[in-house]
This record gives sequence, C-alpha cells and structure tokens, in this order.
Amino acid sequence: MMKTIEAIDRRKFLHAMTAAGLVMPTLARNLAAQSPTPNRKLRHASFGASGMAWNDIQVICGSSEVELVAIAEVDLSRAKEAKAAFPQVRIYQDWRELLDKEADNIDSVNVSTPDHMHGPIAMAAMLLGKHVYCQKPLAHDLYEVRRLTEYAREHGLTTQMGIQIHSERPYLQAVALVQGGAIGKVKEVFLWSNKKWGDEGAPPESSAPVPAGFNWDTWLGTCADRPFVGKEYYHPGNWRRRLDFGTGTFGDMGCHIFDPVFAALALSAPLTVRSEGAAPDGWNWANNAKIQYVFPGTNYTAHDTIKFNWYDGDNLPPPEILALVQDPDAQQTQKLPEESPPDSKVLARLRRRRQLGPGLPEQGSIFVGTEGNMLLPHFSQPVLFPAEKFMEYPIPDIKSGNHWLEWVDACLGRGTTSTPFDYSGPLTETVLLGTVAVRFPHTTLQWNAKELRFDNMAQANAYVRRAYRPGWEVAGL
Repeated sequence: MMKTIEAIDRRKFLHAMTAAGLVMPTLARNLAAQSPTPNRKLRHASFGASGMAWNDIQVICGSSEVELVAIAEVDLSRAKEAKAAFPQVRIYQDWRELLDKEADNIDSVNVSTPDHMHGPIAMAAMLLGKHVYCQKPLAHDLYEVRRLTEYAREHGLTTQMGIQIHSERPYLQAVALVQGGAIGKVKEVFLWSNKKWGDEGAPPESSAPVPAGFNWDTWLGTCADRPFVGKEYYHPGNWRRRLDFGTGTFGDMGCHIFDPVFAALALSAPLTVRSEGAAPDGWNWANNAKIQYVFPGTNYTAHDTIKFNWYDGDNLPPPEILALVQDPDAQQTQKLPEESPPDSKVLARLRRRRQLGPGLPEQGSIFVGTEGNMLLPHFSQPVLFPAEKFMEYPIPDIKSGNHWLEWVDACLGRGTTSTPFDYSGPLTETVLLGTVAVRFPHTTLQWNAKELRFDNMAQANAYVRRAYRPGWEVAGL
C-alpha cells in the first residue's frame, strides 16, 4: 500500500520535493521558524567555509549563544581553517545533503556562496523554517530576490543581508545628517567604485582536471553544465566577472554603496534605469559602467524625482561634481567624533583610507543638496561641504552596532534586524536593475516594480528570471 505523506520521513520528503520544485505551501507554513527555547543555543549552519563565509562564521559563531553544527563547502581544501577552529562541526560538500541530514539540528544559516547560489540555498533553508543571514547581493536575479522577500515576510522568518557597514557609525551618521537636513533637500546623488569585476572573451577551450576534494558539479549548481577550465577562471574568486555566476562590480559593491543613500532618502523602487557604458559579451560583465536611475522623490529630495548616477572602473563623476567635495582641509576643520575599532577583519580592511585624489576615496558617494554637499567615503566618516560653512557643524556621535550579532539576537527573540529582506530585497532589486540595463546600452528602461517587468522593452524581461539546470530546481523559485 502506498505510504501517506505523513508516513514519509520529513527531511527525505522535503529533499525530494525541493529537487522537483514541488514543496506544498501548506507544508511550508507548518515548518515556520521557531526561536530556540530559553537557555538553548542557536544551532547554526554555514553555506561556505572560506572567504566572506569564514568571516561570517567567525563573528556569528563567536557568540557564546551560537553553536556551529554544520558547514557545506564544495571545495574541501577551503574548509580546513573552519574545521580546525570548530573541531566538532560536520562538513558536507553538497548543501542539499546538509539540509537533508541536519534539518532537525539547526535553527539558522548563513548563505555566503557565489551569487548564483544565494537564492536557491536561502529559499531551500527557509522552506525548512530556518532563519537566514545572506550575503549581498541577496540573489543573482530579480525574480529570486522578490520571492525570497515575499517568502520571508509571509512566514515570519528572521533575515538579514550581509551589508555589515549598514550598522557602522559612518553610514548611520550619513543617514542622520541627510534626514536631519544638514545639506537641505537632496537634488542628485553620484556613486562610484574603482573595482573592475569585468572581463572580455570566451572561456579557455580546453578543460582541466578538477582538483581533488572539489565538487565542480555542485559548485555549478543551478547553472548550465560546462567543463572545468582550471583554477582561478571561475573558482575561487573570478566568478564575479562571469555573467552566469556573479553580478560584476555593480552587484559586488552596489548593495554597499547604494545602501546609505537608499536609507537616507527613504527611497522606493526606481522608475527608469539607463546604461551609458559597454554591454557585456557572451560570458563576462563589462568594466567601466555608467548607469543612471530615476526614482520618485521623497520628503528628503528637492524635486518630484531624483537621479542616481553610478560609475565604476575608470569612470568617475564629472569634474564639476568632484570639485564640490575636494577641499583637503575639510576633514581637519570639521569636528568628527573619534572612530571606534572595527568589529571584524573585513571592516578593518575597509577602514584603511585609500584615495584617488585630494580628499577623494576610491569608492563612495556624493549627495548634492540645496544647502550643501556631503561626501561619504566607503567606508569612513561623512564630510560636509563647503568646509567653511560646516566648520562647526556637529557630526552625530552614533555608536556602531554589530550587524551579525544583531541578527543572532533577533533569531533568539530579542529585537529586530536592520536589513531584513523587506529592506534589503528592494535595495538589491534596485542594484540588479543595473545588471539588466547594461545589456541594453543607451536605452531608457521603464521599470514596473509591482509587476516585476520592464514595460517598454520585452527583451529585457528575459533577464528578470533565469532557468535552472534540470534537476536543480528549487520550490518557490
């Protein structure tokens, strides 16, 4: 006699249904996350063991209230440091196996993998009722982001996106200054990053042996099958340059640099997006982007709409805009509160001030206001201009928070997070609109956020949602 659903082992059933994209909403609702019982640790799993994942593990599991139970890492050579630090942790190469075997043993996860697997892993974990800390960008594609946001909201999950600088004093100060009217109403914003996560040309034609301990098929995950072509072209770091796996400079840095602007101006979805840079080729993102957004105005903007201007690689805002914030004496004359030590190695690296010119950081943003201007380096104290006008202006002395432990507290039923998917989802959608716009240079794309589509360019809608490799479909996506 055929077994009923109730008689089948829950984990095996979920695993099979997830692989087929068939988890039923009623079952998912029954698996809604519950906070750990009082005096019990948050039982945690990490997807990824090295790079940013290792930083996430160290901070999250550095809490005495967190127990690291399991790690999924496709490259076992990159799990050695985590295993040495956490000898009891169980290591898996396949993230699906971890969720299958550890579903009853974990309460929360961090997803710190290449971009193309953020959405599938985060959704699969949420289907099991797990709280999620997901690295930026929230997902590779717009549709994935929207679904993660909706599912987390519908099922009361505790979520946070890994834009840790959101909780640091410089970005908090910038938001307070803008919303406090320091520079009046904001007329326009210019943002940039000198990174070059682009490339040109097809992958090497010849394949290479897959290194021992590296599961290439699982690393590919939802992406189409292709040969391994040697170390570094995709793994461990250059996946950011490749269309299928990363989101270029824009996806890497946009969520960080857009964040304080998005928060300060209380923005909603943009109306249009337009690229003036080169289009990607068939395999790689291009360098040197120029992307312009138009957003509806808010209480903090000077007009009914406001323009955002993004530059990366060798591109910078126009000289006349840079001139507004290039007074070498400004940071000496303004009264800046002393900076507190950073909470992680990642933040420590960012705090090392790098300059492109007098007073101009390699990455940052410029707010052009009706009563003054603000330079916000990535990542350091905001500076107001003209310097003479703001010489005595009090910069708010705001204490930094710990972005990771804020999420831990919320998972344990204490407080809320500052970048839940309800905030970081719309932010990421805004950023990912740029990755669609670059495919259609010199064309203004009209964005219909409610319907998740471009109203004036049917071809652009093909990049809202990608098809997954057969056998790798995930329920809810």
